[in-house]
This record gives sequence, structure tokens and C-alpha cells, in this order.
Amino acid sequence: MPNQYINREFSWLQFNKRVLDQANDETTPLLERLKFLAITSSNLDEFFMIRVGGINTLARKRSRKKDPSGLTPLKQLQLISTHSHQIVKDQYNCFTKQIEPELNKINIKRIGTDNLSPEHYAFVKKYFEEEIFPVVTPMPIDQPDNKPKLRNLTLHLAVKIKTPVKRRADKVRTVVIPFGISLPRFIRVDSTSGYHYILIEDILTLFADKMFPGENIEETAVFRLTRNADLQIEDDLAVDLLSEIEHILDARKESLAVRLEIAKSTSDSFLASLQKSFGVTMDQTYKIAGPIDLSMYMKLATIEGFEKHKFIELPPIHQVNRKISIFNSIAKKDIILIHPYDNYEPVIRLVREASDDPRVIAIKQILYRTSKNSPIIAALINAANQGKNVTVIVELKARFDEARNLDWARKLEHAGVQVIYGIKNYKTHAKICLIVRRETQGIVRYIHYGTGNYNEQTAGIYSDVSFMTCKEELGADASKFFNIISGLSQSQDYNKISAAPTNLREKLLEMIDAEIERKKQGQKALIMAKFNSLTDPILMDALYRASNEGVKIMLNIRGICCLRPGVKKLSENIQVTSIVDRFLEHARVFYFHHGGEEKLFISSSDWMERNLDKRIELLVPIDDISSKNKLTKVLKTYFDDNVKAQYLNSNGNYTKAPKPTGKKKRIQSQLELYQNSLNDQKKVQKKKTAVFEPHTKSI
Repeated sequence: MPNQYINREFSWLQFNKRVLDQANDETTPLLERLKFLAITSSNLDEFFMIRVGGINTLARKRSRKKDPSGLTPLKQLQLISTHSHQIVKDQYNCFTKQIEPELNKINIKRIGTDNLSPEHYAFVKKYFEEEIFPVVTPMPIDQPDNKPKLRNLTLHLAVKIKTPVKRRADKVRTVVIPFGISLPRFIRVDSTSGYHYILIEDILTLFADKMFPGENIEETAVFRLTRNADLQIEDDLAVDLLSEIEHILDARKESLAVRLEIAKSTSDSFLASLQKSFGVTMDQTYKIAGPIDLSMYMKLATIEGFEKHKFIELPPIHQVNRKISIFNSIAKKDIILIHPYDNYEPVIRLVREASDDPRVIAIKQILYRTSKNSPIIAALINAANQGKNVTVIVELKARFDEARNLDWARKLEHAGVQVIYGIKNYKTHAKICLIVRRETQGIVRYIHYGTGNYNEQTAGIYSDVSFMTCKEELGADASKFFNIISGLSQSQDYNKISAAPTNLREKLLEMIDAEIERKKQGQKALIMAKFNSLTDPILMDALYRASNEGVKIMLNIRGICCLRPGVKKLSENIQVTSIVDRFLEHARVFYFHHGGEEKLFISSSDWMERNLDKRIELLVPIDDISSKNKLTKVLKTYFDDNVKAQYLNSNGNYTKAPKPTGKKKRIQSQLELYQNSLNDQKKVQKKKTAVFEPHTKSI
């Protein structure tokens, strides 16, 4: 029944609107508001490249296939166009009417070309002559047989030129000037205080005539094209996956345009000619009333000297003793870390110590996304150089990180690491590191299971969970998992974990059905889950069944949710909340009451068809009582949020949580979790000071 589900694209656009709400929130520090505004722009770029690009391809093939909400590709494009145009309008209202005037007040000012002082004019003229003119190269676009390949998501200046011709009508032509990728967007100009800047496009527009001496410039227009990046990697057909990846990277540079952003001041006639040249329709055209590409303002939001207009620092807490070996800490007890509140250092230290430890004989790890200067990759290379057996699965198909992963894979292989370039027909998205160590009692396996990537930079801004253990059954499962996905053994049953695409969905369905049965027997039944997206019809239908049996279901979903909560005789017992705050919510944590036994899991997987059917993912049970209690407390904190929480309505829209009144406590979940982390550290320190150590005679 189509109306059981919310359209996925509409739900995503609602998510981006919730991010935009943070930019509009006057209680948020000004430069953080600017940062949220930049994020909405970056999000929209990726949405158009991937989702709109893919749907546009289906529409061009005249596909009539309907999505679960009942919309054809063409209907989805119409829906996207309507809501995207509104979001863009709201973005620029936020920038021009709220944020930029406030930036001016704190002396961060954009200088326009119409009010340049003589000194500033001389500066920008010199900058154009010395820094811009030698770099940029005009290209004609009105030659049918010689169309230039304009870069995706790059600013360009279109110039309409009239060339005087003796005894004939003037010749009119259009050229495009691509902005060099090496040129900075913000050009700082001298000021006695603050930060004053002029945009690179304004300088180029001001002096464009210098590039065409003897000709008349009739009109200029700054624009940017977005191209389809949803190009499939045919790894089942590719003889060489590395070559196929490189081919895809090249193909993205000249794929079909799916969006044209252009200055609002552009004349209708000039716009029409550019639309024809780029093959875009009016629905795909976005007239911009301000600087194109607000994502670039992320750089401005991070400038130094304006700290009082940023969030107060929340330095991550060290929960694991740095004075003793990480192996000793894990052997003592299972470790659960809630990032970014708990420091990511123990995860890095695990690989670093393993690389130097002579008792470590093997390291196996999956890398999906890593940082530019990854300390984990450096440790893996070090381990290989020391003669350890190192196996790394590098996912080359991690979208937009293909080039970086390709480079890392080659460096790892050069160092002697056994590199597996992903798994054929699947993306490897699981987060796992296995250390095999020879100890007095025999072989011991130390494992890190996580919900986030092995990237220490994003670990400081993403909310994720790390679980470190040396429990025998989980270690045996880790070894089986690596053997299976590396093709060394057939699929087999695990002791504890579940994996996609074999049985992860089935395990979740089993847990949901168990809650249904207990409710039928008159027992308490409760499901709490936190993840990023819910689109899988099979799991949504299972949740609907559970709701109809009276199971209470509480879902915290950051982004897409196609389930309709609160519908009579369908989902009356389902509540869906979303948290958008300073840290990106990324953890996947699932709780099932299970007759009072309380089953908890962490996972690398969202509840989406792509994760459950087309990716290698893991679902890991957390059995340690202390760890279970910590995770349960985390989940409940999110559901208690009354500051940043928004509630999903059955129509697909969100409403903000009612503000706490009277003596009711104001709970902002991310700040609460940080305080919990501080409290945990204090408890550990208090235990240490309570231990009395007597002096003993030296032997």
C-alpha cells in the first residue's frame, strides 16, 4: 500500500531543512549558524549529484517504475524541484537577511565592487593582474563541434561579448571563464580591524573587459553546474577494478548536468542561451540571490579571532588509562566509548601498539573512509615493515573517497600489506579491526567493532560508538568474518554477530518478532533504536506489525525516515524523533526489552535496502552489563531531549519538541552526553584515589 510510506527524497529534503533550522536559530553562536548554512549547501550538492542524478537517469529512460511511496521518477523529480527551490530560497533569506547583517556587526564584512575605496580598488586591480589573469582561460561555448567540458561544482563566469565588425552587424559570442581551482574564494583586503574580504567572482567580473580588449561586454553571469555522479561501477564486468574506478572518476567530470545555479540578475535571454548550451530545463535552474555555493562559507566560519561567536570547546574525555598497554585495558574489561565525548585515542593506540608489539602476529582491518594523513594507515604500514601479517580491505567504491582510497591502497600494497580491493558486487561498510596476539596462555584476539569510520578527524565531530573486547566468541566471529569476505571460506554461522547481506535483516526481524510474542503474552515489550536512515519496507512492515500488537517503539533517526508514525491502526505506538545539533549523529544502537533480559546491539548498518542487501555490514551484540547500561543510558538521553529534538508527523513533516516549562529540566542530549562522559571519568579517578597501596620491602 503506497501511502504507508513517506517518499525518500521528500524525507531527505526535510532532513536538510532541519539542518537549516539550526542556521536560523538565534540561540546558536553566529559562526556556527554560518557553518550549518554551509552544511545545507554541501548536503544539497551531494543530493543532486547522487539522488537527483540517479532519478534523472531513470526519467530519461522513461521508466514508470514507482518507488514504495507510489511516485514515478518523473513525479519524484517534480517533487524535488518544488521543495529544493524553496530550500534554496530559504537558505539565501537566512544568509542575506539574518547571518550576513550579523557578520557585519562583528566586523566580518563582504566588500562589494560598487563601494571600493581607492586603496581597495588599487589592491584588487593588482590582484587581478598578478593572480587571476595569468591563471584563468576563456573558452567559447557556442561552437557546436567544440563544446568545453566544464568542471562539476566549479564556479564559472559566462561573458556575452559583442565584437565590432566593419560594415556588418556586430558579431555576438559567448565565452566561459572557469575559475581556477587554485584560486581562493575569499580575498582578504586591508582593514584596521576585523576580517574584510571580496569574492573572487566579483574581482573577475569587475575586470572581465581586460581579457577582451577592443570588444564590448554586454553581460556577465556567474554560474555553477552540478553533474550526475551516480555512475555505477560495473565491478562484476571489470577486468581491473582499479582501472574501472579511475574511469568512473573521469566520467563524472563530463556527465549530464542536473542543476544550473546562476546569478539572479541574469537576463532571461542570456539565461535561455546558457540553458540550451548546458542542456538544462527551467526546473533544473536555480536563480541565486547571493554568492553561489554557500558551502564555501565553511572556511569563513572557522577563521581565528572570533571564538566568542563559536561553540564552547568540549575537549574529548580520556576514559582509558594511557599509562598502561591498551591490551591490558581490554583484557581487564570490555570497553565502550561514545565519541566524540570519549576520546578516539584508544582506537588509534590499539593499532599503533599492535604495529610495534612483537607479540602481535597479525592485523586485519576494513577501511571505508580515512583521513588525509591517517595515523591508522601509518601504523598498518609500520606493522608490515616490521614483518607482521597485515591484511586490509580497502573499499574503493566509497563514493567521493575513491581517489583517496585508491592512493592509500597502493601505498599499503607497496609496504607489503595484503590489500583486498573491496568485495565483488558489494560495498564493504563494516567497521572492524582484528589484532591477533600470541600470549602466555596462547593466541588471544583483540577486536574493535565500531559504528563509524577509522577517521580520527570525523571522530571529533561525529557521534559514534566504539566497542573493544577480547572475548573468545567475538574474536572467533571476527576471524570467521574476515575469512568469509576474503573468499577463503564458505558462509558459516557466527557465535554472536550477524552480518549483511546474509542474516543481519533476519536477526533484526527475529528480535522484533520476539517483542511481538512477548506483548501477546501480556509482557512488557519495548524497542528503542538509533540510526541514520529507515527505508527498508520489510523492516518498516515488521515495525507496523509490532505497533499494532501494542509494542512501544521509540526511534531516533537523524535523516531519512520513510515510515509514517502515529497513524491509526498502523503505527499508533511508534514515535520518531530526530536530533540535529553541533555533532553529526552517526551511531547505530538497537535495544530490545526481551522480557527483561535487555538485548543491545551496535551496528555499522542503517535500516536501508542498500545496507542490508548490497553491503557488507555487521551487527554486534553487547553483553557486558556495564556496557549495556551505558548504551541504554545513551539511548534514553536522546529520547529525553527537549531542546534539539524534532518529532516526525504522519504527513512527513517535523515539529520541534515543546520547550520545557516550569521546573522541568532543559535537556540537550549532546551536552548531556558530554556531562555523562565527564562523570564517568570522575568515577574512575575516584576509584583510583580510594585504592591504598602499602610500601613493601624491596626484594
